[in-house]
Amino acid sequence: MVMTKKIGAHVSIAGGIDKAVVRAQQLGANCLQVFSGSPRMWKRTPLEKINLDKLFTKQKELGVSPIFTHALYLINLASDKPELIKKSATALIHDLKFDALVKGSGVIVHLGSHQGRGWHTVKNQLVKLIKKVLAATPQASQLLIENSAGQKGKVCSDLAEISWLLNQVDDPRLGWCFDTCHAFTAGYRLYAGHKIAVKEPAQDRGVAINKIKELKLWPTLKCVHVNDSKFEFGSGRDRHANLGEGQINKKAWKSFFAHDQVKSLPLILEVPGFDNQGPDAENLARLKELAT
Repeated sequence: MVMTKKIGAHVSIAGGIDKAVVRAQQLGANCLQVFSGSPRMWKRTPLEKINLDKLFTKQKELGVSPIFTHALYLINLASDKPELIKKSATALIHDLKFDALVKGSGVIVHLGSHQGRGWHTVKNQLVKLIKKVLAATPQASQLLIENSAGQKGKVCSDLAEISWLLNQVDDPRLGWCFDTCHAFTAGYRLYAGHKIAVKEPAQDRGVAINKIKELKLWPTLKCVHVNDSKFEFGSGRDRHANLGEGQINKKAWKSFFAHDQVKSLPLILEVPGFDNQGPDAENLARLKELAT
């Protein structure tokens, strides 16, 4: 039986991006997420070195698509340092070109931190830079803003900030990605009946699916990062856990995945894995049991 729902994982591109397709399929995935290069280095692999024939042949053979690209962790478009902003924009431009080249479905990015200066001090800067990056990249590419985990200074922990950016940039190539772990620790419950004992000073922002509807964010939501959380609700701490080993209970998962608007979205695992080597077959099996 062919699985039609898109369920995937973040995998390595060591040896070539076609090898990433194979790794994803071996885990039981039918879509995937990759880094275009090291997530902790500015240096990127030249695009002309990518073997597209091998990639597309392997995708067709194994039925694994789409590909999402995660931007590197060093990016900070909310910085007050010109050199860091320049490097961040250049890296994003590269990844959006990569996304278009591999016929991907978007580059997922953490926009960065205002480092205590406040959202109001950086929001217009973010709009200007996002517009600049989109203008410098192919129309076939998409940029997807990922919600943050509530860490002090990180932008877009509040879904209202994502909504504001989408409205201000007003470009169909800009969308967003919902991370379950980040939402949970930023204070969003996965569904209305998600009962959680909230410990002070945790922040409770309400029910995620209700807030997404209120902010009219469903049409621009392109994928979900499915990660359990090692830390408590509203803690503002970002540490992913394997499905079933964290703080999010089974009923919450089931109810979230059963929501009509979530059913059609690609689901991507970024969990540590039971061998601490990244997403594995057991996590994929657990996700399929919860989501299908």
